[in-house]
Amino acid sequence: MTGPDKEKLYPNTNIKTVCYISNLPKKSNVEIGEYTYYSDNKKSPEKFYDNIEHHYEFLGDKLIIGKFCAIAEGIKFIMDGANHRMDGVTTYPFNIFGGGWEKVTPTVEQLPFKGDTVIGNDVWMGQNVTIMPGVKVGDGAIISTNSTVVKDVEPYTIYGGNPAKFIKKRFSDEKIEFLLKLQWWNWDEEKIFNNIEKLTSEVGLDQLMKEYI
Repeated sequence: MTGPDKEKLYPNTNIKTVCYISNLPKKSNVEIGEYTYYSDNKKSPEKFYDNIEHHYEFLGDKLIIGKFCAIAEGIKFIMDGANHRMDGVTTYPFNIFGGGWEKVTPTVEQLPFKGDTVIGNDVWMGQNVTIMPGVKVGDGAIISTNSTVVKDVEPYTIYGGNPAKFIKKRFSDEKIEFLLKLQWWNWDEEKIFNNIEKLTSEVGLDQLMKEYI
């Protein structure tokens, strides 16, 4: 035995509020890594895609989520389709209401474009977190409950608030550099299983550094 079946939507059939969202039907503009789960006690976690807003294929932006992420209920990913043109006197979207106003429909090039939204590996996002367009969240980061993330988050840091601000680093710079090189989330299932105590204990990081440095 080397862990749960990563191919199952519900890896633990006794807990139907948690699912591996990489096993949902695929979408061309969404990429999700293995073992990343979404937990929702209010509605089926199978409705994860409902939390991705203003995401239109013709704009070309992607939502990319790494492996082994923990995503709590209330998550919102605001994508580039939410943006209004900002170089004129007004930001009001006249064109969507018709009646002749569509003559000022902006081109894709005239709209603010933040690019892909990228969530790294082993990221934990608490309840009711909002991620704004184009944000990059580094590996091992933690986003606290009720945060709105408007700028990039460095690896292995904790951010919180609205707008989310840096709170602290999880580890020393030396240990963060080691973890980014280690990339344990890319290990095979057997290696993870054999090292799971080290990955989850307070002293495990020091043990891993002794083995791999």
